[in-house]
Amino acid sequence: MIDLKILRENPDLVRESQRTRGEDPGLVDALLDADAARRTAIVEADTLRAEQKALGKQVGKAQGDEKAALLATGKELAEQVKAAVARQSAADEAASTAHRAISNIVAAGAPAGGEDDYIVLEHVGEPREIENAKDHLEIGESLGLIDMERGAKVSGSRFYFLTGQGALLQLGLLNMAAQKATANGFTLMIPPVLVRPEIMGGTGFLGAHADEVYHLEADDLYLVGTSEVPLAGYHMDEILDLSDGPKRYAGWSSCFRREAGSYGKDTRGIIRVHQFDKVEGFIYCKPEDAEVEHQRILAWEKEMLAAIDVPYRVIDVAGGDLGSSAARKFDCEAWFPTQNTYRELTSTSNCTTFQARRLSIRYRDENGKPQVAATLNGTLATTRWLVAILENHQQPDGSVHLPPELARYVGTDVLTPN
Repeated sequence: MIDLKILRENPDLVRESQRTRGEDPGLVDALLDADAARRTAIVEADTLRAEQKALGKQVGKAQGDEKAALLATGKELAEQVKAAVARQSAADEAASTAHRAISNIVAAGAPAGGEDDYIVLEHVGEPREIENAKDHLEIGESLGLIDMERGAKVSGSRFYFLTGQGALLQLGLLNMAAQKATANGFTLMIPPVLVRPEIMGGTGFLGAHADEVYHLEADDLYLVGTSEVPLAGYHMDEILDLSDGPKRYAGWSSCFRREAGSYGKDTRGIIRVHQFDKVEGFIYCKPEDAEVEHQRILAWEKEMLAAIDVPYRVIDVAGGDLGSSAARKFDCEAWFPTQNTYRELTSTSNCTTFQARRLSIRYRDENGKPQVAATLNGTLATTRWLVAILENHQQPDGSVHLPPELARYVGTDVLTPN
């Protein structure tokens, strides 16, 4: 949730953020009205409770007819208090709903617009000419790395088996990410992949994109689409000690997405699937440190991309393509030779205090006063990376030569037919 102090002091900033996202600026006025109604209801209820308390003291001292009259007044006042408390409760609920309807305030400098309005910040590496390039699925099937047919037989469309060296390639990639994260001060975590509604909602994944999330109705639990979700919930309702710097975690988990609304998109291979594995970095820090930490995550992502040696570009994602929790997001998009374009491999978001405010995660400032923390996240490796690795490192003889650093984790420097 956004900071209500900012809303009250600078509503135009929030309206402009809504416009940058392509969302309704009228929600700002709805929240202002709801916030004012809530504060009015609180004052009314508190005033009546104070009157009731004062009256109670008078009753204790009164006698006879005076006491009877005060008791009658007290009965009427009790009904008024009951009604005022009900109004306050309704006003609280309405204000909370209006508050949650507004996405995080887009950071200054982030581009406006939609999915195609990103700004390219840099290119790293040059795509090489690959004669008669094969796509990742053709490579994967010829080398015995990927089995889509049996994945569909067992689980339906957009499921797959990684087999033999394909499984070793993914495990090597993710283990490299885990080792690099640990070397950079992240605590490695294997989190639960089922979370409660308050955790999924607190991270902002039950808004506009709720139809992407798998829900187990019998248990009222959600399958996560990223370990960002359980890592964000890890410190829910806690006051953190950030006196020695940010807390950094790297979560290794399977992830699940329904891919609702993506019918006909990337149906071939493992680019857009329902289940995949990922190592995700997650950081808790003081708000004033968030921008620096955002650049650090991006640098760690670039370090991983250097290790798999693929051409890529870094983009500044436009406001209309941000998730509701993100104030700013940078994507690293690798070159996919057979598509002749760049596709997302990593994403890192600065969520400022938006998630932590929902999840009640705080720290103590230099005066010992609790303040809302900031959170950030970033992809360190995921199954989709196999697509870029296979396509960019394919050889004329049908083999795939792995970059030296990755090869050490996979256990071989060349993938060949079984």
